[in-house]
Order: sequence, then C-alpha cells, then structure tokens
Amino acid sequence: MCQTVFRFFSKPSLKSRNTIFTLGQRGAILSPAELEGPILVPHTAQRGDSRYPYETLFRSQHYALLDNGCREYLFLSDFFMVAGNSALDLFNSIMGKTLSMFLKSMSAYVSDCYDSIAIFLCIHIILRFRAITTKRNIPALDKYWEAVLELLWPRFELILEMNIHSIRNTDPQKLGVLDTRPHYITRRYAEFSSAIVSINQTFPNERTNALLGQLQVEVENFVLKMAAEFPSRRDQLIFLINNYDMMLSVLMERAADDSKEVEGFQQLLLARTQEFIEEILSPPFGGMIAFVKEAEALMEKGQLDRLKNEEARITQLVRGFSSTWKQSVESMSQDVMRSFTNFKNGTSIIQGALTQLIQYYHGFHKILNQPTFRSLAVRSELINLHHLMVEVKKHKPNF
Repeated sequence: MCQTVFRFFSKPSLKSRNTIFTLGQRGAILSPAELEGPILVPHTAQRGDSRYPYETLFRSQHYALLDNGCREYLFLSDFFMVAGNSALDLFNSIMGKTLSMFLKSMSAYVSDCYDSIAIFLCIHIILRFRAITTKRNIPALDKYWEAVLELLWPRFELILEMNIHSIRNTDPQKLGVLDTRPHYITRRYAEFSSAIVSINQTFPNERTNALLGQLQVEVENFVLKMAAEFPSRRDQLIFLINNYDMMLSVLMERAADDSKEVEGFQQLLLARTQEFIEEILSPPFGGMIAFVKEAEALMEKGQLDRLKNEEARITQLVRGFSSTWKQSVESMSQDVMRSFTNFKNGTSIIQGALTQLIQYYHGFHKILNQPTFRSLAVRSELINLHHLMVEVKKHKPNF
C-alpha cells in the first residue's frame, strides 16, 4: 500500500527501496499477455497468501469493466435498436452508478498514494484499454477513461515534483559519512528514471519528459554538491565518475540509447573521465606533459627556438621517463582499479590513460625531431615509440 512518502533523500530500508523506485517485474503488467489476462477472482485470491501490487488489482478490475462494458453496450444497441447518444444514455443509466463508485474508490486511494510507479503503470493500463475500446469502436467508456486519467495524471506529476524538490533541498552535510562509491540517492534516481522512461516509450508524454528533465538537472546538481564535499579534486572526480557510470548502466538497461537521460550522462562521464586521466598522468608524467603542451603552443606560433636553451630540462625529462615509466604505469593501474566500483569502467580508464600517455610521448618525439633540438645527444636515449606501445599493452589489465 502507498501510505508513506518515499523520497530520494530518505534513508534506504529493505522494505521500501526495492518497490518504490525500482520497476523490477512490475512492468510486465503492460505486456499483451498480462494486460488482457484472466481477471483476479477475489474469493479465490484470498485463499492463498499472495499479495498483489495496486496496479495488478487495478488492471484486473478495469479489464473486467472493459470486457463487460463492451458486451453491455453492444447488447443494449442491438436489443433496443439504439445508436449514438441514445445508446450512450442508456448505457450510462445502467452502468453510471458502478462507474461513479469506481471513481470514488480510486480517488480516495490515489489521494494518499506516493508510489509513482504504480500510478504511472495505471495510467498506461488505461491508455492501452482506451486504445482497445477505440479499436472495437465502442465509445461507452470514453468519458470514464478520461475521468480516470484526470485523477491519475495530477497525482503522478505531484509526486515527481515532490521528488524534484526533495533533491533540490537536500543538504549533503546531513547525509553522514561520504565515500567515493555510488551514492544510494543517485542509484534511486537511476532506477526510478529508467522505470519511468521505459514505461513512457510506448505512449510518450511531453509533460512527463519535462519533469524527468527537471529531475535529472537536480540530480546532476546534487552530485556536484556531494563531490564538493571531498577535499581533493582526484576524489571528487572518482566520486563523479562512479556515480555517472552507475546511473548510466542502470538507465541503459531499460531506456533507449538515444534517450536524453542516457546522452546526458554519457557526456558527463566522458568529460570527467578525460579530466581524471589528466589528473592521474600529472604526478608521474606532468613535467613531460607540460613541456609538450608548451612546445606545441610555441610551434604553432613559429617560436620554438625560445626553448633551445632548455637542454638540461629536456635531458632530465628523457631520462626520468625512461627510468620510471614502467613502475609509474603499474602503480597508476593498481590505483585506478582500487578506485572504481565497476571493473569494466576502471579498465576503460586505464586504457584511456595509457593511450593518452602514448600520444604525449609521441608528441615529445615530434618536438625533439625539430631542427631546434636535433643536435641534442640525449635524443638517442628516447624510447622507440613502437617498443613503448608494445610494452604498454603488457600493463593493460585483463578481466
């Protein structure tokens, strides 16, 4: 039942976290087999210990209404030889009190329901049932379907807006001790958003898309606020990457690859990953990287001769790289694999870092091949680029 407000910032509990924000198998209710499956017979269902989510009871009740309503309308039209408004008036005089009772009962339940997935599933059950009656050319239940949607849509939107406000107003400092692993709030968002996106694909609703967009913005801001609690930029980036990667993985299980949510987090993950790669390359190879960037900028201006007196610096960089690169790469690889919860993501980051290192060293070669530096004796101590690439591959982790 839906009698407690569940929001993203509430502490996780075993009873709530797997039902309120996660779709699980609940989405199967919209499959043709279940949507038009046998109805639940109350006295039979009560004999067992099974408990049913609201959308299952809702589906059963409204499929019975659809089936019997269609039969009743066709019988009245044939028996009394009426059509159009006359047939509708006769149908309403017979079924009107039943429909009013359904709406009254539903209004009382929905007004105290905070299970937005249940409500959204009910909306889509009605959308599908409405399509069935339209296909059958039975207009008898059209006004009832609209009345149900007028009850469900505002409540669903209200719960989404409450979640948006809850994320916006969350204070990271009140959430206890932080670490760089994915946070339970971002996991809840990813599971919830992927559930709504997957349900919404068949009958897209722009208002829902707009609210999900607002929720995504608030979650992105929340993750940035959480990351700011870490003192070092390295830990901030690890936290961001872990959370973006987790949200992306959950979203891609259900949402389309070209959905706004997936594309948004892919861009964020790529940007922060690239920044992290530069961050971890800097301690062991920062001197060479800085020289390459400085020299390339001068080359574009035709001013490379300004570095012709940097022989001591270049010598130190060449010999330093040759003597320490293997140890540095090994240490960097181990550090990365300890930092990221997703091995596949950690492996991808290491490969990206090693590829970037090769590119920097290739740039170092190109600069020292320029006329300005061709007379330097230390050039003979440069590691052959192909040999370096072969050696680097040995340090790529295999999982």
